[in-house]
Amino acid sequence: METGRRVHWERVYQAKLPTELSWYQADPAVSFRLIGRAGVGRLEPILDVGGGASVLADSLVAAGYQDVTVLDISSAALAVVQNRLGPAVWVIRADVTRFEPARRYALWHDRAVLHFLTDPEDRQAYVRALTRALRPGGHVILATFALDGPTRCSGLPVERYDAPRMAELLGPAFQLRGAETETHRTPSGAAQQFQYGWFTFSGEPS
Repeated sequence: METGRRVHWERVYQAKLPTELSWYQADPAVSFRLIGRAGVGRLEPILDVGGGASVLADSLVAAGYQDVTVLDISSAALAVVQNRLGPAVWVIRADVTRFEPARRYALWHDRAVLHFLTDPEDRQAYVRALTRALRPGGHVILATFALDGPTRCSGLPVERYDAPRMAELLGPAFQLRGAETETHRTPSGAAQQFQYGWFTFSGEPS
């Protein structure tokens, strides 16, 4: 499964410029604001899942965050952020459903990865990776297509969420702290509804 998923996303990032991708944001304002609300210190580790071509890492580095890691399944996507930021960020090439973290992070951010996981087993693998990667007391910021958002993206079906459905997936170790929606305008001008959820992690499930 990982091989097929990786091939798909390598093709996507090789076929289009980052600014042509439907999820591209010139200003990731909501994500950046929620990270600020979480109160993560400038020296604490942050993981941006699926952030290879996103400029969120640029915004974090410019704001003084000094321990930013970008994880993506696509080497082509990671090359984009590496070309922009060089050694200012760490990069990890991995399928998030098979991610084996070598450290724990203060904050896990994911905009537009989770909703591509339509297989229940993949979603549970995502939660296991998240649980292993996040330190107790850490924060999770998720952004997916909302319930009234698109049903497909980049040729693939998606799962849509509201905040309660996010909370149900993550389980009782995660406490919902805030939620909001955003109307995202794609580079082509289409409107897409996104759901954001901010959670804190109490620790390992019992």
